Amino acid sequence: MDFIASSDQPAGKREIAKAFGLKGAEKIALKALLKDMADEGLIDIGPARAFHKMGGVPKVTVLRIVDVDDTTLIATPERWEAEGQPAPRLRVVERGKRGALTIGDRILARTEEAGRGWVAHPMKKLAKASEELLGVVEEGEGGKLWLRPVDKRIRRDTPISDVGSAKKGDLVLAEPVGRPPRITARVTDILGDPFAPRSFSLIAIHKHGIPHVFSERVEEEAVSASGIALHEEKREDLRHLPIVAIDPVDARDHDDAVWAAPDDDPANAGGYKAIVAIADVSYYVRPGSALDREARKRGNSVYFPDLVVPMLPHQLSSDMCSLRAGEDRAAMACHLVLDAAGKVKSWRFSRAVIRVAAVLAYEDAQAAIDGTREEPLLEDALKPLWGCWALLRKARDKREPLALDLPERRVVLDEFGKIVSVAVRERLDAHMLIEDYMIAANVAAAKALEQKKAPVMYRVHEPPSRDKLVALKDYLATFDIEFALGQVVKPSTFNRLIERVGEAEEKPQIMEQILRSQTQAYYTPQNMGHFGLALGSYAHFTSPIRRYSDLLVHRSLVGAYGLELPAPKGGTIPDRTSLSGEDMENMGRVGEMISQHERRAMEAERETIDRYVAAFLAAHVGDLVEARITGVQSFGFFATVEGLGGDGLVPVSTLGDERFFHDEAGRALEGVESGDRYTVGQRLQLRLVEADPINGALRFELPDALPQRPSFRKDRARPGIKRGRPANIRHIGAKRGKHRR
Repeated sequence: MDFIASSDQPAGKREIAKAFGLKGAEKIALKALLKDMADEGLIDIGPARAFHKMGGVPKVTVLRIVDVDDTTLIATPERWEAEGQPAPRLRVVERGKRGALTIGDRILARTEEAGRGWVAHPMKKLAKASEELLGVVEEGEGGKLWLRPVDKRIRRDTPISDVGSAKKGDLVLAEPVGRPPRITARVTDILGDPFAPRSFSLIAIHKHGIPHVFSERVEEEAVSASGIALHEEKREDLRHLPIVAIDPVDARDHDDAVWAAPDDDPANAGGYKAIVAIADVSYYVRPGSALDREARKRGNSVYFPDLVVPMLPHQLSSDMCSLRAGEDRAAMACHLVLDAAGKVKSWRFSRAVIRVAAVLAYEDAQAAIDGTREEPLLEDALKPLWGCWALLRKARDKREPLALDLPERRVVLDEFGKIVSVAVRERLDAHMLIEDYMIAANVAAAKALEQKKAPVMYRVHEPPSRDKLVALKDYLATFDIEFALGQVVKPSTFNRLIERVGEAEEKPQIMEQILRSQTQAYYTPQNMGHFGLALGSYAHFTSPIRRYSDLLVHRSLVGAYGLELPAPKGGTIPDRTSLSGEDMENMGRVGEMISQHERRAMEAERETIDRYVAAFLAAHVGDLVEARITGVQSFGFFATVEGLGGDGLVPVSTLGDERFFHDEAGRALEGVESGDRYTVGQRLQLRLVEADPINGALRFELPDALPQRPSFRKDRARPGIKRGRPANIRHIGAKRGKHRR
């Protein structure tokens, strides 16, 4: 037992025999002894048949990362068979590149017992195993049950060997049983009716492992924190100002409000004063608290059409930290002074108490400015805001940020969770007004912290890589549009390109391709600038209710400006509201984590909207729809329904009897005999033949396509290159026929 526990390498039978000098018959006795020790629960056998103490962890084993404790990743053994003992939680010690691992990853790790716990040292990141299957129970021929996956990338159903108490039509979690190619599914959890209200969101939550339940301790702490006094006497009193919040009509929380007025300083004639007031979340969510650890683990709120998975419990996110009209609220105020050219001359930050005069929907604020709706705050609040925004817009136009006007889909549900409509959100001046005020405050926060030499969690957007620019150049060449690679690429470079396209039919897809050429924004304490906004310094300050990055920026501002407001003595709430030493030390690691969580949320939100779109279109199967080609592959092309979204496939097998070749550079399919060409951006009518709400998949065919025959074995077509065609054009077969080999 001592040798097994202290060995610096996995201790199998061979290593034990060698260590004790055992030979011949003694090895047979050793084998029996080890079996007896295992039967008595003293030892267990792990990977590579190495022994370890029962209840312990093998020296080298496969672990799955399951949680984050502060900034430390927590893993558990992928296999744990010690009856009556919970699986140990190991602290993962990362070396080299940080942020390479995240929740859900599998690792091969060397383990050791340290103090009262276990530590894992990653040796290798392993491919993700599809250990958990999410799908719907369906009945096939002969009553056989199958698991239909919710992930449209998984093309095969899995036979169910153990359905438990699940019924046909249930949305379930299952685990694979057996070995390829004979894999079956065993149902482990029943989630309910996949078409019930909120089920589409639940599918995304479970698929992506989004934390969505607050522990009792976190909920209790949120209640205690919401009862902390405002310390009104120590805050700047801004309750006399007609500050307004302008938000979406369906907003669940309100974390920002704005005010502006002409500057009364004669030295700044034509200038404005403005205040961007943001919920003072750092006052309630303090470093080291259970609330803080949970918020860091989530990273951001996730917004679905039917529900929100908030970063903070509702006692804070939609109550005490939400800037409700007519109620006193704690705020972090960014005070801006703009000159007549729209340049921000100065800024300062204060902890304030505000009383929002009104919460207005974008549409209502816009209607009031346009004169089509009466609004009591028009003269005192809205007109000054629009006047100041004229200056901000002037400065923005001079800066020339990337101007991609791409539509955003909005799913409208009724009170029962049924889909009423799927529409594109209208883009109003009111939206751009709030956006510009928020950008101005975010820039001020970053620059203020730089001046104070305080830590900053930057929002970074790097310029496009050369590879992506080359791909964009090749794509634009198919439209006879030149794009020089030797130039210094700025956001204005792309804006000029969009202007050259004008209102041509291909403008939307060219803008989409420009968007694809951009890098993904992320969070980091190292400033790399924000390419898209054409800004040298940028941080997120304006949404601390729903983004952990903003909470860190608030804490840094509290420390930099000496705005500490301790909690009442004798309570359980930590005193500190500024950055802790741990916050400062782990800024890089936290930035990587919350960037990963943001990407997870975006993917989950996008997939959920695709499911709603498919559910909405399910009633229109068989109808002709106006569509636009969004992608081309050798096996067919993808198209999206105009005005709704949701990509669907048109298989090449439905395009007719002739053979088609795939023009990779031109992103097109072209008929060898007819010359019919299907290219990205092309608009055409298609017949919707399938809309699957479970996985969000659509399938189309041409209006005059013949009914598809039953599937048959498809041998590979003999590869070939059509004479005179570029080498990157690959021939592919079509439906039934003479060209298939």
